[in-house]
Amino acid sequence: MSSTIDLHVSPLGRVEGDLDVRVTIEDGVVTDAWTQCQMFRGFETILRGKDMRAGLIMTPRICGICGGSHLYKACYALDTAFQTFVPHNATLVRNIAQAVETLQSIPRYFYAIFAIDLVNEKYKSSPLYEEAVRRFAPYVGTSYQPGVVLSQKPVEIYAIFGGQWPHSSFMVPGGIMGAPTLSDVTRSVAILKNWKDNWLEKQWLGSSVERWLENRTWEDVLAWVDENDAQRNSDCGFFIRFALDIGLDTYGQGWGNYIASGTYFDPASYDRPTIEGRNAGLIVRSGVYAGGQHFEYDQARVSEDVAHSFYRGSDNVHPFDGDQNAIDPFIGAKEDKYSFAKSPRYDVPGIGRLPLEAGPLARQIVAGKPATSDFQDYDPLFTDVLAKKGPSVLVRQLARMHEAPKYYEKVLQWLGEIDLHGSFYQTPVDPVSARGYGGTEAARGALQDWIVIEDGKIANYNVITPSAWNLGPRDKDANVGPVEKALIGTPIHNPEDPIELGHVTRSFDACIVCTVHAYDGKTGRELSSFVINSMV
Repeated sequence: MSSTIDLHVSPLGRVEGDLDVRVTIEDGVVTDAWTQCQMFRGFETILRGKDMRAGLIMTPRICGICGGSHLYKACYALDTAFQTFVPHNATLVRNIAQAVETLQSIPRYFYAIFAIDLVNEKYKSSPLYEEAVRRFAPYVGTSYQPGVVLSQKPVEIYAIFGGQWPHSSFMVPGGIMGAPTLSDVTRSVAILKNWKDNWLEKQWLGSSVERWLENRTWEDVLAWVDENDAQRNSDCGFFIRFALDIGLDTYGQGWGNYIASGTYFDPASYDRPTIEGRNAGLIVRSGVYAGGQHFEYDQARVSEDVAHSFYRGSDNVHPFDGDQNAIDPFIGAKEDKYSFAKSPRYDVPGIGRLPLEAGPLARQIVAGKPATSDFQDYDPLFTDVLAKKGPSVLVRQLARMHEAPKYYEKVLQWLGEIDLHGSFYQTPVDPVSARGYGGTEAARGALQDWIVIEDGKIANYNVITPSAWNLGPRDKDANVGPVEKALIGTPIHNPEDPIELGHVTRSFDACIVCTVHAYDGKTGRELSSFVINSMV
């Protein structure tokens, strides 16, 4: 018996892709897990032999929710290959567009995807359960509807600058297509402040943005919750209290190793984009955190393992050299392959190739490393939270919500820095042969492109998404992927309705529909199967 929950949230339709998560449960605890992505993407295959700029059109169609993020990194991949000059205004507009897409995703994901699981009947014994139902019940919850409806406001700003959202292609090598007007900027400021006034501060925080951003430790967060009734009874304050009461801070840990490819550029520090100079120009920094240490991010250390993926062979190669030689899943299954997702790995200096978790928590851990430039993001909050609480469903979710006030302030700043009389585009010179790399941080994590140009055409193209980092299968060394690792150790209260599996997978905001099958580890009997819709 299976049931399907389809959540259609305007202006978004159903998200493409299928993920099967198979787990083994022993004595009420998940002891093993397999994430199985069952659909072949194939965009990289389509792009081979196409015009150099084809990625600007094709890659935003990979996803109907983070298409702007795909455009952003595809454009920077071409900027590095073309050796362009990007006017400072264009960098600001690109940053704004990328950030407002993430801002719309934060409340939409929380209310329409994550929080609806909090009304599960498992939690009826909690003294906060009735309030959770009142707020978060799908469609009828008092917080659900305004949270979802108001989430669309930030991408109105994207449409002002980009002409449309989703699937815009207004970013091009050398800048953007078209200059905004004073009316565009003032209207964007008004929209952003309206979103802040009516959702971010009024509903979510119950306080000013500035007050929330004063929090630097886990104790600060707990003190903030109890500081006054407005904060305690805000959706944020209530969520923290309820999550602690039902134990969302006790499972879903994962590997505890993280990757962030970074996003948003300081206009003066990255107006001539290069692969080598990228890290120094990032505002939201790139980095790797593994084994309790911070490491500089280097795209050259990324590889993709296909030992358990539906592709020929068992190679572990850099994305510049990767291919898409897919095989029939029935044939692959005989070789112990079980997913169309590859397994991205990072060669950490002195440690070796590791599976790394991507996402908001990864970004916030990297933000805890002292900055080297004034324009770079430095935020010690989640370094402290990780040290005191460890990773979990709650911590991963809270990291994402923490970005709403942070990115609100950045967008407001960038809007004020646009010089309407300045340049927004400089014509580049097309190369005959070149290589380019572009990356960003989509709402759900590190998103990166590698392009190889030969004879004026795309010879090879590879995209590594955050869902690939998180949902990839085992590698040739039998290391499980981040979501697989996070599922292991999860307590299952009712195998007929394993809501805990939903909490863990949703805390990663996997951009696919998740079908979860539950098995009894002793008898091998399938207890039930559940389709968990993960839209964002």
